[in-house]
Amino acid sequence: MQRWKPYIHLHCGLGEAPYYEESTQTLRFVDIVKEKLHTVDLRQGPSSHKIIDLDEAISTTAHIEGTEDELIVGAKKGYACYNRVLGKLEYVKKVWDESDGQGKEERMRCNDGAVDRAGRYWVGTMNDPKVQAPTDEGVLFRLDPDLTLHRMIEQVSIPNGMGWSADDQKMFFTDSPTGHIFVYDFNLESGSLSNRRVFFQYSDDDGGVPDGFAMDIEGNLWTAICGGGKVLKVSSEGKVVGVIEMPTRMISCPGFAGEDLIVTSAEEEEPENYPDSVEYGGSLFRVNVGVTGMPLHRFRRS
Repeated sequence: MQRWKPYIHLHCGLGEAPYYEESTQTLRFVDIVKEKLHTVDLRQGPSSHKIIDLDEAISTTAHIEGTEDELIVGAKKGYACYNRVLGKLEYVKKVWDESDGQGKEERMRCNDGAVDRAGRYWVGTMNDPKVQAPTDEGVLFRLDPDLTLHRMIEQVSIPNGMGWSADDQKMFFTDSPTGHIFVYDFNLESGSLSNRRVFFQYSDDDGGVPDGFAMDIEGNLWTAICGGGKVLKVSSEGKVVGVIEMPTRMISCPGFAGEDLIVTSAEEEEPENYPDSVEYGGSLFRVNVGVTGMPLHRFRRS
C-alpha cells in the first residue's frame, strides 16, 4: 500500500486544525505546542508557506460571518478573536470561572472545534499536557452567536473530531482515549444533544486512537489515527471502507481542500521506539481522495 510523502516537510510540535479558505484557495493550520499559525497558498504550492508567531496557543479556528479580517478561535482560556491584520488575540468568552475551582484555567486548554449550521461554535477542552496528563475533567462547550456559553458534554478526556450529518439530525464526537466516536441525536434549532451511542469503536493491534476527523459529502468520516500512522475512511454505517497509510505515526487531523485531504501530524512521542516515524513527524500531507468535504460554517456573531 502506498505511503504518502509530505506536501510540506516541517516539524510541528502538534500540527492541528487544517482549514481551507475556498475564496482565496489558501490553507491554514496551527501548531499548538509551538504556538504558531501556518498558511499556504495551494495555487502557488509549498513555496508560499508562511509561519506566524502567536502570543499563545490556538487549537481550532473558524470564520466569522461578515468579516474576513477576524477569526474566532479556541485558545488557552476559551474563545478568542484573532485579528489577522493586526496579529492580535482578544478573548470574547473565557470558559472557566470561580465555580470550577482554583487552577482550572491554568491546567486546561482548548482542543478541537467546529461550527454547526446555525452558527454556533463547539469547542472541546482538555488538560494542557504542558501542565499535567489528561484526566476526564474536559468539557465540550457550545458558544452561541449572542456569546451565551453552554456546557454540552462533561467528563471528557481528549475531545477531538466533531461534525454533523448532512440532514443535521446527528452529531458525531470523538473522545480519543476511549477509542470511540460517539453519535448523538441533534436538534438544530435548540442545539441540544440526546441519545448517545457508539458510532465507531477503534481497535487495532497497530495501536493509536481516533483523533480529528473530516466528513465528506457522501457521509463518510475520515478520521486520523494518532499513534497508528493512518487515516481511516469510515462509512455512514460505522464501517472502515478505506485506509490511507502515512509515513509517521502521530497523525492528528484531516481537512478537505476540494477533493484533496489535507492531513496534519505531530512530532514522534517515542523516537527511541519508532525511529522510522521521526523524519516526517509534524509534517503536512496532501492526498487526493476523489470526493469533496462537507461545507464549513461560519460563526454568526450577533
